[in-house]
Amino acid sequence: MEMKHIITGKTIEEAKANAVAQLGLDADGFSYQVIQLPKSGFLGFGAQPAKIEVSYEVPDPQPEAPKVALSAASRSKPKPAKKPEPQKQEPVKAEMPKAEPVKQEAPAAPKAETPEVPKPEKKERREPRKPQPPKEPKETKEPKEPKVYAVAEPGSVEERIEVFLKGLLEHMGSQAVPHCWKEEGNTYQVELVGEDLGYLIGRRGDTLDAIQHLANYSINRDVEGHIRINVDAESYREKREESLRRYAVKKAQQVLKMRRRTTLEPMNAYERHVIHAALQDMDNITTHSTGVEPNRCVVIEYLR
Repeated sequence: MEMKHIITGKTIEEAKANAVAQLGLDADGFSYQVIQLPKSGFLGFGAQPAKIEVSYEVPDPQPEAPKVALSAASRSKPKPAKKPEPQKQEPVKAEMPKAEPVKQEAPAAPKAETPEVPKPEKKERREPRKPQPPKEPKETKEPKEPKVYAVAEPGSVEERIEVFLKGLLEHMGSQAVPHCWKEEGNTYQVELVGEDLGYLIGRRGDTLDAIQHLANYSINRDVEGHIRINVDAESYREKREESLRRYAVKKAQQVLKMRRRTTLEPMNAYERHVIHAALQDMDNITTHSTGVEPNRCVVIEYLR
């Protein structure tokens, strides 16, 4: 059975958090549809909170067992039992009891008590334990060999990208080292290597996206044509893509079950592209984007 509630908040994320707190659900245990986007207003006037309609499934109540109808025989009233007729009692003749001679019994001699001999306890025989084969030592995982990166040629685009990113990371207080190489076409891949890379990745890759945007903007000003720079750290992009694909399939299965559309959380253009690509070949499912950046969302609909 599907339940619906309207939850409000200052932002879409706050409304989702309120839904989790108020309804006691997991973050992935419900779907929602944006009813009203938040507006800040002017000087506090005209402000509107964000409204979402939350949908989730609850188990249907089990039907009560039908009462067994009484048969015609059981519905009939029981017949009153016949009263037993009183039996005629014959008069009993009173007889005088005869006096019997009293016999005096001699006192019995006391029996000699024989001491109980304790029975010997039976000892249980324990079977000897079978020798167990020695445990095989667990296989230790061999440490991965560090990846070797080629040195960028002096004056190349790869060197310019590495120099720019190294200066940017130093200003951010990070000692990570960028390594750049060229892929197909005008695409360049950058891998950040070092410690505490979670700080550079940020929440859902927000910081990593900002570093990538600055690199594309700065390098393309002095380069003929247009090149694309992809910045990654600890294979975050690959892991995020796999997580988004599983999330998209799970939401699409819920749409097929309820036969109603659902709106996903706001995502950037790259993540929305991953969702569209993951569901493009799924039967009876269609996707499109709605809203305005940065609150643009993917809508999954049931296609009859």
